[in-house]
Amino acid sequence: MDWLMGKSKGKPNGKKPAPEEKKLYLEPEYTKSRITDFEFKELVMLPREIDLNEWLASNTTTFFHHINLQYSTISEFCTGESCQTMAVCNTQYYWYDERGKKIKCTAPQYVDFVMSSVQKLVTDEDVFPTKYGKEFPNSFESLVKKICKYLFHVLAHIYSSHFKETLALELHGHLNTLYTHFILFIREFNLVDPKETTIMDDLTEVLCSSSGSSSNGNGNGSSNSAAAQNHVKER
Repeated sequence: MDWLMGKSKGKPNGKKPAPEEKKLYLEPEYTKSRITDFEFKELVMLPREIDLNEWLASNTTTFFHHINLQYSTISEFCTGESCQTMAVCNTQYYWYDERGKKIKCTAPQYVDFVMSSVQKLVTDEDVFPTKYGKEFPNSFESLVKKICKYLFHVLAHIYSSHFKETLALELHGHLNTLYTHFILFIREFNLVDPKETTIMDDLTEVLCSSSGSSSNGNGNGSSNSAAAQNHVKER
């Protein structure tokens, strides 16, 4: 069980495994950086007399634009050569097309798939209606959940692979604020399976603890996070 607990022991060939790379985004001097001290827990709550679907639509569209903008600031550093797979820590994500075909792609290709598909959805009047009297489709909540899952992947990739560039641009405060707001929103309405976000539980615990947010739904954030970091996974 030593490998599961992250202990360093020699491999059969006598070589020790490479130490896990230090996560710069967890350094206290950077996690403290925000562009506002607003209480996001209150901000994400559904206001009185506001339709739930309207609230989900408005926030999802806003998060899409902000995350797209945040990614654009480091997009020149996210190339097919530097990011040959869509990876977050030790997890590799694959894109699935409309027919369910699994596609291995570079990170910029994956992000382009995400942003293009989400753009198509949020501008579709039959999915995200803006005209008075227009009804939301029965599948609306499931579509929002899918969008939020993919947007989380993009945010997590920025932290995992491009935090140094974000730091150099002095945009880490914006990224931390966006991440905190987004995580508290998806948790408020159960939009993303906690197992999907476990990979970033260490960051979530630091950024969202002041807002009364636990690391995950079962209180086992540290053990689950440790397991996530010691396995190469595919999704």
